[in-house]
Amino acid sequence: MTQEDKQLLLHDLCARIPYGVMIEHKGKKVKHPMHFLSDSGNTQIYFPSKLIRTSVEHIKPYLRSMSDMTPEEAAEYAVEWDKRSPYGVYPACDWLNAHHFDYRGLIEKGLAVAVTPENNPYK
Repeated sequence: MTQEDKQLLLHDLCARIPYGVMIEHKGKKVKHPMHFLSDSGNTQIYFPSKLIRTSVEHIKPYLRSMSDMTPEEAAEYAVEWDKRSPYGVYPACDWLNAHHFDYRGLIEKGLAVAVTPENNPYK
């Protein structure tokens, strides 16, 4: 994993923490709360409820592909997009994070697990 990929994944995870992001760690699903620790400049993810401390290279969030958005969700998203301010599109990004959509292309980069009907941890 490149440094750029690490930063992208950390940035994405930080934005998703309030929305109960599920991740895969060594083949097992883990639910937040997550904490981020910095140890000599090396960022680590800590899950106190599971007593897991790991680096970002060993986790992948479960995300939904943008192409999986239903027409109803697209209508909700459009409402949030219309709330954007001159300072950015925060309501729309928050909505995407809350609904676990991959709008940064993490699935295609191999940095996230695509949610499918068979593996959906958000049911």
